[in-house]
Amino acid sequence: MENTKTETAIFAGGCFWCTEAFFTDLKGVTEVVSGYIGGTVENPTYKEVCSGSTGHAEAIKIIFNPDEVAYEDLLEVFFATHDPTTLNRQGADVGTQYRSEIFYTTPEQKVAAENFIKLLTEQNIFGKIIVTKVSEASTFYAAEDYHQDYYAQNQNQPYCQAVITPKLEKLKKNYKSKLKKQ
Repeated sequence: MENTKTETAIFAGGCFWCTEAFFTDLKGVTEVVSGYIGGTVENPTYKEVCSGSTGHAEAIKIIFNPDEVAYEDLLEVFFATHDPTTLNRQGADVGTQYRSEIFYTTPEQKVAAENFIKLLTEQNIFGKIIVTKVSEASTFYAAEDYHQDYYAQNQNQPYCQAVITPKLEKLKKNYKSKLKKQ
């Protein structure tokens, strides 16, 4: 019988088009959904979230098998693929919807995330204060269909070429052992 053990991780690290692309090809990851979390409006739209008035962050929900990929490995990729030292900003994307935040779904994830940030801080990995928040997951709302698998369907789009492709190539080079066989 196939092992179907899964857990859920939720990360906000800027544009969800980027973050989704980074996690899709990791071993043990069975699904990545772009969406919104952490705000006050039920069933928000992209336009509402982009206005900054809902309190939501663009985020990804990752369904993964912890026997194949550790939560700490997901944290490592999360911190390697965005700047956790900029408040409410990732590159040219500015606003609270682009904040760096980990939404834990279990008490163990909370401890792991806090310990990971503590380790990065102690080792001064970024040379600046890490502003990533660690919060209990609230309701996650899937983004509109056209946001799902955005990079896979729009690799030639200028934003994807300029922003996502270079980061994805670096990720594939540095984390080759953690990727699914291509």
